[in-house]
Amino acid sequence: MIKRLILVCMVVLFSAPFISAQLWKMKRYEVAAGLGTSQFYGDVGGFTIGENALGLKDITFKQTRFNVNGSFRYFITDAVAARLSFSYLMLHATDERGNNQGRGYEAGMSLYEPALIGEYYFVRNRERNSFLFQTYRGRSRNRVKDFFRSLDIYALTGVGGAGFNVRGNDLLEDRWSTDPDLESSGFTAVIPLGVGAKVAFDPNILFGVEFAGRYAFSDFIDGYTSPWSERNDVYHTFSFTFNYRIKTARNGLPSFR
Repeated sequence: MIKRLILVCMVVLFSAPFISAQLWKMKRYEVAAGLGTSQFYGDVGGFTIGENALGLKDITFKQTRFNVNGSFRYFITDAVAARLSFSYLMLHATDERGNNQGRGYEAGMSLYEPALIGEYYFVRNRERNSFLFQTYRGRSRNRVKDFFRSLDIYALTGVGGAGFNVRGNDLLEDRWSTDPDLESSGFTAVIPLGVGAKVAFDPNILFGVEFAGRYAFSDFIDGYTSPWSERNDVYHTFSFTFNYRIKTARNGLPSFR
């Protein structure tokens, strides 16, 4: 009897670290919703590249609009995740500020963006493999320590598409009527690139922030391209996110029970 007890204790002792390290597999899925700001960099408005390092001079409150987004995430490994996302953005551009103030163009844009995104977590929260935290008993009295134990930081990239529709002012619409090569609506591929962070509030809920830029394969998202344009359009989003972890069923699919 004593030998069996010792054997069971040894098995538990040596298997516990392995089981704990695999605890994240019990919740490989996450759904997320985000809300934040959006900023556009195109041919309408803005300063020339040589006068505008990193586009910082183009960031103004008047040019800022909003974005809402939702996504479904799956952790392929502990540090690599794939997600499907869909975003709706409002964008704005005007010549009132920048190198083309005398031209007078202004554009408001609506944009729908589906995307397939890959994430790499170079900082992974340690609470995901904590038995105590998963049963709501893992918090200490040291809030700073708990914060860093609960932190995820990741980089993201992928491929997406942007369906856009432009509403121009009278001057821009007059230009559309005389230049058939300009587009006031369309669809283009985009490449997202960004970083994000999440903090585990409890075993299932995480709050986060995400900053992501998109490089578009079109120069017409604002309905105009200049003969001197050297680059396609770019836009970025900054979002606050709410993330909910979903249990993994025995068959590997998400369980909503």
